[in-house]
Amino acid sequence: MLSTLSTPHTDSPAMNDETGNPSPHLRAGFVAIIGEPNVGKSTLLNRLIGAKISIVTNKPQTTRHKIVGIVTRGDAQIVFFDTPGILVPRYMLHETMMKTVHAAISDVDVVCLMVDARKLHPEEDIGGNQSLDIARSVKKPVYLLINKVDAVRKESILPFIAAASGQYSFKEIFPVSALEGEGTDRLLDCLTAEMPEHPHYYPPDMLSEQSERFFVGEIIREKIFEIFKEEIPYSTTVDILEFREAQGKKDLIRADIYVGRSSQKGILVGKQGSSLKAVGIRARRDIEDFLGRKVFLELYVKVRENWREDEGWLRRLGYTR
Repeated sequence: MLSTLSTPHTDSPAMNDETGNPSPHLRAGFVAIIGEPNVGKSTLLNRLIGAKISIVTNKPQTTRHKIVGIVTRGDAQIVFFDTPGILVPRYMLHETMMKTVHAAISDVDVVCLMVDARKLHPEEDIGGNQSLDIARSVKKPVYLLINKVDAVRKESILPFIAAASGQYSFKEIFPVSALEGEGTDRLLDCLTAEMPEHPHYYPPDMLSEQSERFFVGEIIREKIFEIFKEEIPYSTTVDILEFREAQGKKDLIRADIYVGRSSQKGILVGKQGSSLKAVGIRARRDIEDFLGRKVFLELYVKVRENWREDEGWLRRLGYTR
């Protein structure tokens, strides 16, 4: 079960010495992971904190919120931000996601720009990368992470590293495999060394600040991505209606899944509810693993046309404040 809380704490015993004063030896800071959709940002976050808190699929635009992951290593604490994939907005939802990226990097100590090793070319101008333009706009150290090196010949990325080094002064360049863990320990060591002296923001056992309710909604959405193809996942969102713990019984979780058109509702529900049942079975299994307890999950599919362009609904669903 993942330990969570809603706001940073600055009075944890782990953040102070025996006199109750902040320890001068503690270090803590923030790192944003940015990049185009589907480069492996969420996989990296899960790898670095050692637990699955960010949903992962092989489809782009999976992450819509800023996901917070916390790593505490001795005297140092790193607060990671997994951000939505950087894209050219087509909907108000996309615009909100891009605002989330900009907000996430505004106060961090390091920006990690991730690219996909399978899509690199030595002649590529990294200076024209939209993600780099965003990273350099905040004047913070930028680490270039070349992910998925397990899927390419190592020598094939060397010309790109040489070209990228000449085009921009990256603080560090790391070939990594977020999936296999290659290079991630060294990355974590270097990021730890970058953290400034500061009391820890969270207790040492915290892995994320998001609530269980949030993660349950994300798990349901992940199963929709896994089961359905093409546009269906992108036009859906999940609203948790009820999350009620029951002592000695199964927790009750009720959720609405919103789609943009009636035809999408028919696909998501399936013949005699078979498709929705499949989503529910997969989601319940992962929710129970995540919470460490049994749940009773009720899912309903509703149509809300143009919800991705409706500011009121984006606010209701937690995409804006």
